[in-house]
Amino acid sequence: MPDVAATSQSESRIGGPEAWLIWVLATTFVVWLFAIQTGYAVVSPEIQDSAGLTLAQIGLAASVYTWVFAFVQFFSGSLLDRFGSRPLLGFAVILVAVGAFLYAGTTDFTTLAIAQAVLALGAAFGFVGAGYIGGKWFPAARYGLMFGLVQAAASLGSAVGQPVILLVLQSLSWQQLLVAFGTLGVILAVLFFLIVRDPVHPGPSAPRDRPNVFVEILRDLGRCFANVNVVLSALFAGAAFGTMLALGTLWGPRIMEARGASTEFATILTALAWLGLAAGAPLVNIRSDRVGNRRRPAITWLALQTLAIAAVIYLPVESNGVAAILMFAVGLFSGVQMLGFTVAGESIDGALMGSASAIVNGFCFLIGGMLTSIPSGFMPSDPTLQDYQRTLWLLPAVLVAGAIAAGFLRGTNRSASTPAS
Repeated sequence: MPDVAATSQSESRIGGPEAWLIWVLATTFVVWLFAIQTGYAVVSPEIQDSAGLTLAQIGLAASVYTWVFAFVQFFSGSLLDRFGSRPLLGFAVILVAVGAFLYAGTTDFTTLAIAQAVLALGAAFGFVGAGYIGGKWFPAARYGLMFGLVQAAASLGSAVGQPVILLVLQSLSWQQLLVAFGTLGVILAVLFFLIVRDPVHPGPSAPRDRPNVFVEILRDLGRCFANVNVVLSALFAGAAFGTMLALGTLWGPRIMEARGASTEFATILTALAWLGLAAGAPLVNIRSDRVGNRRRPAITWLALQTLAIAAVIYLPVESNGVAAILMFAVGLFSGVQMLGFTVAGESIDGALMGSASAIVNGFCFLIGGMLTSIPSGFMPSDPTLQDYQRTLWLLPAVLVAGAIAAGFLRGTNRSASTPAS
């Protein structure tokens, strides 16, 4: 009779075909939920009109997503550390699908807020879940790169998705589009339950379901927060992605339309920012590996992102080409967020990888929610370009604070990110 354990272990070859299949499914989940999330920039004007909402309510609804996401995010990584990818990620896909169906039924602010909250509950396991799978199924030295590739795929999907959504809305209503998103989620959930699992390692495995799990999660989060590099990484990554998220899901199209751009061209410009992030996410890790330093690239990229986003808001951009270059640059340099995950992973024990990644990602969306909701509360009902310029100074200011945080980073132990068996 064949050795069952040996068979299972052979099926868990790190970096093998099964690893790539599971990673692709997890990345597809992230691309799909990013398309729903960033598509909000395209469908929100129609939702605003059909549901009779104000701009402040649209901004607040976007913030509900990010706040719920950020809160749940702090626990999602620890839950993955405790229970693994099966069945947590499958249930996460189901929650996002349910949220998409609720989203399609929006008739007032309450319905929209509930839909955003349900979406966020599931989405909190998406990006960190894909990073967790990359850390478990691939060699430790490739952790940062695999995480960067997940972000690249998600951003590329957003870059393509926003113009496609705008095109599809010429034939379908926004309600029908969101029903289609939900249906795709049901199919994806079935695939997750059938295929996605954690690799089997040689030797006995520790039981996952232990008493006082909630206490252990809080303990793990406390250990991560006690690490200065994890906190600093969360701050500078949150500044980089939070501003990109606010620009890419709400303020980007609104600023460009206030400058006189058509809705179609404003959507293309926002897509270019996501395309820039797709390039910058893996590139920044490759660059920092070559220079053998994390701090200097982090500060440099954050400074360049600050200049790019300040130019988008304040410079008298009259050329479409210049506008396109600036939006691409905003996304490109926001890829520095991925160094936050890399530094956090290199600064803690491998058994806390999910918790540390979740803290970084939680700050990314917490800051993104603040940069979406706070400015919208100061906007008039029909804002002009001058109104945006008076209010959105907060975006470059947050990036400056992020660069200062990156300046205090300490050296990391690159072997620390080795996943625990």
